[in-house]
Amino acid sequence: MIAVGQRLGAQRRLRFARSWSGRIGLALTVSVVAVAAFGPLFAPHAPTALVGPAYAAPTGQFPLGTDELGRDVLSRVLDGGRSVIGYALLATALAYVVGAGIGLVAGYTRSLADPALMRLMDVLLAFPPFLLLLVLTTGFGSSPAVLVLGVMSIHVPGIARIIRAATIETRGRGYVEAAAARGESRRAILLREILPNITGTVVADAAPRLTVSILLVASLNFLGLGVQPPNADWALMISENRPGMTIQPWCVAVPALLIIGLTVGVNLLADAVARARGTSIDEELVRR
Repeated sequence: MIAVGQRLGAQRRLRFARSWSGRIGLALTVSVVAVAAFGPLFAPHAPTALVGPAYAAPTGQFPLGTDELGRDVLSRVLDGGRSVIGYALLATALAYVVGAGIGLVAGYTRSLADPALMRLMDVLLAFPPFLLLLVLTTGFGSSPAVLVLGVMSIHVPGIARIIRAATIETRGRGYVEAAAARGESRRAILLREILPNITGTVVADAAPRLTVSILLVASLNFLGLGVQPPNADWALMISENRPGMTIQPWCVAVPALLIIGLTVGVNLLADAVARARGTSIDEELVRR
């Protein structure tokens, strides 16, 4: 079994390495994440410092020019990615923790918990995403915590339904029934037998949801409902500098391109990983 697992892992890595979409997606994702993670260390100025005239053209001192208030665009770009990526990752991770728990319980149990939990998820699905976010920000104010919880709430129903469907498909397999026959607890069966065997479904679903989270976080920041000025944020930079984009386009174009590059890269990377895992899983089933 160990040899088979090692062989399958090597085949997955080989297929991923041969995939152009995987290479491009990995390069785009790593590049943008590196800018967000390490950019503040190389910012020539403080992101909120007024260093020149408003909407100044790029110069040697200011490679991307200045923004509406005379702040260095390069410094704000290097400092503005952590909020978009960090909040999107946190919201997606929390959504999977909550949604996977609901989906596993609903899919494995044969009690009233299944219909009760799913009806609750249906109610949440009935709310348009932006309407739910606007209601939350109106009721609790604009803050990063409300932003993360709002984006998380949008994802939880869909994740729960997908995990539930995968759990129902898996719970009738021999190794799950054998674990139940051995007297293992429900928690052990869910965490040791079912959850590891539905990771392919989770991987295939995670990246598109992360992309949606990035776009939702960016949209709320753009509307002024998330990160607040004078903090640096890519989406907020686009919103603040729209009036002067014909005079100084770099203060809008660069953060917009970084957001686009991140979403495209994550999607390409996820597609390549899902294809590699899917092919390997099929071969493993044939061998069995």
